[in-house]
Amino acid sequence: MREHRLEVADVFREFGEAFLKRWGHTVSPQQRKALRDIGACRTAALGGHIEQCDHCSHHAIAYNSCRNRHCPKCQSTARDKWLAERAKELLPVPYCHVVFTIPEPLAPLALQNAQLVYGLLFRAVSQTLLEIAADPRRLGAQFGFLAVLHSWSQNLLHHPHIHCVVPAGGLAPDGSRWIRCRRKFFLPVKVLSRLFRGKFLALLRDAFAGRKLQFHGKLTPLREPARFHALLRPLKNIEWVVYAKPPFGGPEYVLKYLARYTHRVAISNGRLLNLENGHVTFQWRDSKDNNQIKAMTLDAVEFIRRFLLHILPPGFVKIRHFGFLSSRRRSAALALCRERLPQPVATTDTVPILSERQQFAVERRCPECHTGKLHIRRWLSSGELLAHADHAKPAYPMDSS
Repeated sequence: MREHRLEVADVFREFGEAFLKRWGHTVSPQQRKALRDIGACRTAALGGHIEQCDHCSHHAIAYNSCRNRHCPKCQSTARDKWLAERAKELLPVPYCHVVFTIPEPLAPLALQNAQLVYGLLFRAVSQTLLEIAADPRRLGAQFGFLAVLHSWSQNLLHHPHIHCVVPAGGLAPDGSRWIRCRRKFFLPVKVLSRLFRGKFLALLRDAFAGRKLQFHGKLTPLREPARFHALLRPLKNIEWVVYAKPPFGGPEYVLKYLARYTHRVAISNGRLLNLENGHVTFQWRDSKDNNQIKAMTLDAVEFIRRFLLHILPPGFVKIRHFGFLSSRRRSAALALCRERLPQPVATTDTVPILSERQQFAVERRCPECHTGKLHIRRWLSSGELLAHADHAKPAYPMDSS
């Protein structure tokens, strides 16, 4: 039996009550649910099921997953299924990685108005990229891209930003040809930064004028127009952080790259090092010190508080597609892109992109015969599962990234 590795769930189970005693009055229903779900994930508390192969005699008892999208353990299989679908949509061209970040003074406002401000962030980013790309002086093309919201820094503090993965080129406005970016250059970062800054600030002002923003606690004074506009005024004169990596590899590389961003939660189990004397130690990358990998130790209650800062509002979509990758245009636009590329190619195969373990998880293949598929034969209550505890196993491979 393999040694148990420290998980976020262990911290939640041991110190969840202490956290609620200190911070329970500030916790939203979604945060409380995440605390409960993650702590119970793949334990007898959620019950289990018997899964059986439809080809051989293999059968096993498995714990149920919590399926909370903020759970580090539940993201592995969800990510692999998502990657298998996205593999069919990637074009045989280089891709670019662009990151848009809002300044630190706006982070508290975003935290109190997550649904609204995160939505405005997506709007400002998409309008910026599509407008600059369409400009004949820049690229003069229509393109599509995928954007993913992250709200955390490596030390779990609130740091809203959006990662975009963009084909290094796009269709001519009339759809007649494919226009490539320069080999080592995507779009001008300063131009992106300034247009993004202007669009986001304009959207915030409109939201304030429409009384859509809420201000509580230390932000209460911002209800006064003069105080609110005083907050925004200096932000017009600083450079907002926009990072654009030069075009990198093709479809296979891009999917593996996407896997690092799309289904991440605030911290993965693989970064946890120790839980001792009420403190959690974890690895983090210090971007201000040449990306050195360091260890940080936090009080367990503070660790939980920081993790729960990044629980998204119910129904909020954190992965979005824009331009010709938007849902209503995607199939037809991708077909046209493939026709207009210099050498049209077939849809990318998923087999070399997913590992054998990932492929088995996506297809629910039998681990014994490798031919049949696993099917749930019976659900088990918590009591029944406890009776078979020695034979139970995790429902799916764990995410240790």
